[in-house]
Amino acid sequence: MSKILFVVTGADRLTLADGTTHPTGFWAEEAVAPYEALRAAGHEVVVATPGGVVPSVDRGSLTPEMNGGRENADRVAKALESFTELRRPVPLEDVRLEEYAAVFYPGGHGPMEDLAVHTGSGRLLVEALDSGKPLAVVCHGPAALLAAVREDGSNAFAGYEVAAFTNAEEAQAGLGDKVLWLLEDRLTEAGVQVRTGEPWAPNVVVDRTLVTGQNPASSAPLAEELLKRL
Repeated sequence: MSKILFVVTGADRLTLADGTTHPTGFWAEEAVAPYEALRAAGHEVVVATPGGVVPSVDRGSLTPEMNGGRENADRVAKALESFTELRRPVPLEDVRLEEYAAVFYPGGHGPMEDLAVHTGSGRLLVEALDSGKPLAVVCHGPAALLAAVREDGSNAFAGYEVAAFTNAEEAQAGLGDKVLWLLEDRLTEAGVQVRTGEPWAPNVVVDRTLVTGQNPASSAPLAEELLKRL
């Protein structure tokens, strides 16, 4: 079957507006749900991170409170243990897009720290967009779209409709007044059209080859949309 590239943040801290840092990483469900769906369909998954660092899971994403109870939290944690590709990532800088059928970016606050300003990731996203290959991005993952700048200075995703973690959700999560910038605002400033849904409810937006999800609850339905395109 096909080989799918997961581009995962290498950051384990988010710099806040007051100069302090908040522990972060990738969000467990947002990596696990698409991984399980793709593997069940017979696809191969390769993980890439900036510098090839082993990515850190946001510990908050493993709590019962963030997973609808202890049972699902335990299920996500167990699934994460089986996601062995996370422990042997390839350097993002060495990725050759032609080797992959699709690209996926999970979230967590980590992408706001590194992928939002990573030129290599930005070039990969522009190449993926121009290639016509399926591209899926969820929650804070769309922060990476901010680095996808063309030679004329325009954002490659300007004019695209996307779902992404909203200002309302950031406020309800307790970081709305603490982060350096808000994802919904920065995407809008870049010319990307953010289509917001109800906080914490699944919301998947499809625009051409781009599939985006608003929050952790959108991870599984986003994976279903990606599978349709493989």
